[in-house]
Amino acid sequence: MNYYNKIKDTLIKNEMYKKAKDYSKNKSDLNSYYEVGRLLIEAQGGEGRAKYGNKLIKEYSERLTKELGKGYDVSNLKRMRQFYLTFPKGGTVSHLLEGLTWSHVYKILSIKDENAKNYYISIIKSQNLSVRELRERIKSKEYERIGYKSELDNPKVTTLIKEPVIINAKKIPDKINELFIHNAILEDMSNFLKQLGIGFTYVDHEVKIKIGNNHHYIDFLLYNVKFNCYVVLELKVTSFKAEHIGQIKKYMGYVDKHIKEPFNDKTIGIICAKENDKYVFKYINPNDIFVTTYELEKTL
Repeated sequence: MNYYNKIKDTLIKNEMYKKAKDYSKNKSDLNSYYEVGRLLIEAQGGEGRAKYGNKLIKEYSERLTKELGKGYDVSNLKRMRQFYLTFPKGGTVSHLLEGLTWSHVYKILSIKDENAKNYYISIIKSQNLSVRELRERIKSKEYERIGYKSELDNPKVTTLIKEPVIINAKKIPDKINELFIHNAILEDMSNFLKQLGIGFTYVDHEVKIKIGNNHHYIDFLLYNVKFNCYVVLELKVTSFKAEHIGQIKKYMGYVDKHIKEPFNDKTIGIICAKENDKYVFKYINPNDIFVTTYELEKTL
């Protein structure tokens, strides 16, 4: 078999198909590049010898670039080869990776950990991530910071929190106070909610409530749509103290009694306090206390 001509024909057909049916070009790209990867491995003498066949890839790259134009440099062809080696044989790979573009796949192939690959594929599909957003998630080591590693873990809202959570700020002062952290979160609430975990939405801040004869203010009232519950978030820059738990449980009780609906699950709480010279988030429900840190990062 003339492998070069077969690869060339596959790529030409793909280019023609994309021009004719733009709406499904991602599917065509993935199927075509997967087939190119298979042909490259065969041309190199099989999977056992493929990694030693870079000379052939360089030759094919030069010829394809000359005859078909840009897009077939050595790194791209190597990724196509890796694409075939990485994903299961049989079936249609575009179905497995439905919703992903070749640019998504190209980026994911640089990840060595198999579970991390699966995690990012999952969130691309569920959250409709752009390539830029995917790149940012990978750069921030989101998988390493997430509180669970598998859909089989039956995660709760408190196990979906990243470690650490990144809070962006335009300028970070030498001395950090509650007002600074509060405002930093408000200025970039959308990013903060994404950093916090899955399914968080903003309800309000400085929520005035009355318990007995005293008025109190909940720093942030959030809601988690995935787990159907309100979330009370309190900011502390002092060392963590036992009374902080009592305080936030009172706030959680108020929300359960006066704000949540019967169909909502019980409210959870997050305390942001200074402990061991780090700010930590403590996730509190009637059964557990969960801890994770956050880091302040200057906005570029």
